[in-house]
Amino acid sequence: MQLSPTPKYGFRIRTRSGSVVDNLLIFGKDEPDAERKLRQIYLGCVILEAKRLVAQTQRNGPVTYEDVVDLITGADPVESAR
Repeated sequence: MQLSPTPKYGFRIRTRSGSVVDNLLIFGKDEPDAERKLRQIYLGCVILEAKRLVAQTQRNGPVTYEDVVDLITGADPVESAR
């Protein structure tokens, strides 16, 4: 698995019509770049939350059942190991 050189940002927004959209993921060289791309897609939106997502680490072995469950549930693999 290759790491992406461009970070990913997660957004929670309110659209012009008032709907709340969670978990919008956008690549950008920095947060303003990702926000600019977001505003091109969702004109007139209000950003409620923005955060930079941590890149996944490379795996050295085969993918296990637990890895797949963590991926589906969105669990943090570091926290799951504790």
